[in-house]
Amino acid sequence: MAAVTADFSIDVLVIGAGQSGLAVGYYLRRAGLNFVLLDDQPAPGGAWLHGWNSLRLFSPADASSLPGWLMPRPSAADSSFPTRDAVLDYLTRYEQRYELPVRRPVRVAAVRLAAAGRVGGFVVETDSSTYQARVVVCATGSWRNPFVPTYPGQASFGGVQLHSGRYQQAAPFAGQRVLVVGGGNSGAQVLAEVSQVARTTWITQQEPRFLPDDVDGRVLFTQATQRYHAQAGEAAAPPPTLGDIVMVPPVKEARNRGALGSVRPFGRFTPTGVVWADGREQAVDAVIWCTGFRPALAFLAALGILQPNGQVATTGTRATTVPGLWLVGYGTWTGFASATLIGVGRSARTAVDEIKEFLALRQASTK
Repeated sequence: MAAVTADFSIDVLVIGAGQSGLAVGYYLRRAGLNFVLLDDQPAPGGAWLHGWNSLRLFSPADASSLPGWLMPRPSAADSSFPTRDAVLDYLTRYEQRYELPVRRPVRVAAVRLAAAGRVGGFVVETDSSTYQARVVVCATGSWRNPFVPTYPGQASFGGVQLHSGRYQQAAPFAGQRVLVVGGGNSGAQVLAEVSQVARTTWITQQEPRFLPDDVDGRVLFTQATQRYHAQAGEAAAPPPTLGDIVMVPPVKEARNRGALGSVRPFGRFTPTGVVWADGREQAVDAVIWCTGFRPALAFLAALGILQPNGQVATTGTRATTVPGLWLVGYGTWTGFASATLIGVGRSARTAVDEIKEFLALRQASTK
């Protein structure tokens, strides 16, 4: 393999500076390691920059915080559920508070092994420069890789198809016939907003399950934590879940005007709409897909480790087949609740502890 001349050399390179990258950066700073974070966004905030305008968290601020510093609570006049802009402000100030070395906008094109047989060494090619790193941490999340299910006739549909990751506000859909597909919290919140200005149909795989009005995302996290410890044999199993969708104020309002009814999926598209399972046709102007995301890890293709579902085989956060590679914040396969603000800290701390040990052993082996 030909030698690569790197513009920068670093011990730990973190790809992504959203909530997961910042949590990793916090622990790397505490560990005193030499590191940098590369972020492809123009400003702090990661995927939160692309949330719809009225998006709210479904947990209070103190239950939605990164390690080291609690998210400030909203003012008394505001809802207890922080807005998207409040989260953006928090992540911006968090980055500044801990003086995290973020370089942006930098888009990573490929991660390659630095040389045959050189364990833990990587060359990271970006749109502006090349980095050489002893350790790489992927913390890109999934915003750049939205998932849209396929249906017969989908390519022929002449209306608008928009994923929730690109949705901003309801105004463009005023007076239209809109399908909102997806039974999670994003589907409920988007449905609540769009149904104020459009004729909407909410499509979910099963009947949505709503949490009681006085319960928020903290209960979901607590129950998930109990389930995690129960599976590990450390505690008794938690009670059955109360539901999935948190009744934030816009969703409560939609319920009060009778807009939260849902139906099961349609069978296929037509050029002007959809056909339901009973053969009935319905004209549709737009479909908003609230159907989740897949890991944004295409830049790892050169390593040959991407699985068909876009994931990477890991033990905890450590890649099992490529020494020196960690993945943080992609969901349960990289750590319990690691795709949440409050949950990613645990995964980030574990990853950095392992990275410290890895670098120490590697340094000892070269003496």
